[in-house]
Amino acid sequence: MFFKNSFLGRLFWDNVEDEETAEKEAEEAEKAKRETGSEQLQEEQAAEPERPPGHMLQLSQSHSFYKLWEICSAQMAGIPQPELCLEGDSDPLLPDEEAKRELLRLQMLVNSTANGRYEKLQTKKTTEDGEPAPFPDLDAQVVVYVSQNALTAWLLVYPPVSQGKELDREMLAQALEKEHVSLGLNGGLISELPQHPARYFRLWPIAQGIPPVHGVDGRVMDLFPRVEERKLDVDESNRVDYTNLNFIHNVEKDGVICRIIPPTKGTPGRSVQDKAVEAKDGKPAPVPKGRNTELSKDETALLASIAGHVEFSGRSFQVKPVLDIPGNVDFSVGNINFFGDVRIRGDVCAGFTVRATGSITVDGVVEACSIEAGKDLVVARGVQGDNQAVIRAQRNVFAKYLENSCIYAKMDLETECIVNCEVYCGGKVTVKAGHRSIIGGSVHAGTEIHAGIIGSRAENRTEIFLGGQPCEDFDFDMLTKEIKELTEKMERTERQPDSPNKVTQIGKLRMQLAVNRGKLEMIRKEREQQAQETPDFSQCRMKGSTVYPGTVLSIGGVIHQFTDLTIPCAASLSGGEIRLI
Repeated sequence: MFFKNSFLGRLFWDNVEDEETAEKEAEEAEKAKRETGSEQLQEEQAAEPERPPGHMLQLSQSHSFYKLWEICSAQMAGIPQPELCLEGDSDPLLPDEEAKRELLRLQMLVNSTANGRYEKLQTKKTTEDGEPAPFPDLDAQVVVYVSQNALTAWLLVYPPVSQGKELDREMLAQALEKEHVSLGLNGGLISELPQHPARYFRLWPIAQGIPPVHGVDGRVMDLFPRVEERKLDVDESNRVDYTNLNFIHNVEKDGVICRIIPPTKGTPGRSVQDKAVEAKDGKPAPVPKGRNTELSKDETALLASIAGHVEFSGRSFQVKPVLDIPGNVDFSVGNINFFGDVRIRGDVCAGFTVRATGSITVDGVVEACSIEAGKDLVVARGVQGDNQAVIRAQRNVFAKYLENSCIYAKMDLETECIVNCEVYCGGKVTVKAGHRSIIGGSVHAGTEIHAGIIGSRAENRTEIFLGGQPCEDFDFDMLTKEIKELTEKMERTERQPDSPNKVTQIGKLRMQLAVNRGKLEMIRKEREQQAQETPDFSQCRMKGSTVYPGTVLSIGGVIHQFTDLTIPCAASLSGGEIRLI
């Protein structure tokens, strides 16, 4: 009835009855909907996660802010408890670190405004008759708080005291204008706040600026792996495909090694005071440019400047030249000495030498030859050495099988069968797939040997040595032998008649002797230093599903000779004795 008798009611009287009828119908429909769907509504509400509490400014009860509330609540009924929360019911929560900073700044503002207002109420405490004096008249006070990044503004309203003026829109407009808050204003809140029952002693988000959109940092999208996974897959038939190791990553000239995604620029925002808020541009990604690589003209790709093998070394991609032999290493090719990686599509025939500073991959068979790899050696179809092949790798050796050869692997060795070989491995020897056999010869491993069958039914002598540094011992013996041979050759050369050829040969021999003697001296010093340390054989293990008689195991000088068939066998050194499990 108040609305009908008011000025607005008389002004809009023609539409009031229709609106009331529509409102009643809507209320009845909503009531029916709630009755029919109450269970579904309860389930949906139960499924919704509870909203975390907002960031509140906690003040002590003795604070002047609470004293003001006590005075005003005594004069004005219905003033709710103070609540200084940065977020409204529908506002997103601020990040914790940002909210903590804002609460500290907000507390400083509340301290100054509440203390100043409370002091005004304490200027006169009693009348001339000794009676308590009434509080002075104070109009409602609007305080505008702007966030540190100027993207959010809040209102805090103190109520009037005694006969002071109530809050109205003019007060709100003046306070916002004083702080120059003009962008992103909540017009609905400005209209409703003067009549809102909880308008006092509460923080109201009144304006929201436009946050800047920071740029995205650039990134590198690799087309070649940075870390090589040296994993051998065994198929259902317990076989390993040694041709599918993918150690060499070929790239053509001007081929793309990686894509360079450029950074994006930021989009500036606008503060609640209608000022520009700067945005950060994304940072460019560091380009992993290494040897034999170059950037494209538009700087969006890293290209190979030569054809070769792509490798990531620490911080950058580099392209190494790869020597690709389409067939056998024979008289049509000759010996190979290459600074890089070598890929041989056929066999390495007897009597030839292949040396490379990188990895060597042989798709066929290695015969009675000499191979030395600065990194890994992969032989897809095995080694038939005829007791003359010397195979060396400064990292790992992977081969289908090894027969009648001298094998040197500075790190690990993995194969399907070892027959009558001298093996020197600084790490672990694994013979698990295929025949899984170690028959005859000797195998020296720094840590472990895993095999299926060790020895043979014919009780061929098979020697297993664990511990120490097998590769260093082998190098020491080989260098000693080479130095002796070079010395003898040099003595024979010196007895020859003087000639230009004699001088050239003696110069080369002296250079080789100096290099070998330097290497030998380094190994000798390392061995002397290691001799002073207590050797650790706790990691030495030999595991086999079957060990035949004739097998001799030595761990750190402790020897155990197998005289009986042992199935299965796990041997280690404990308490100065070799224990079998």
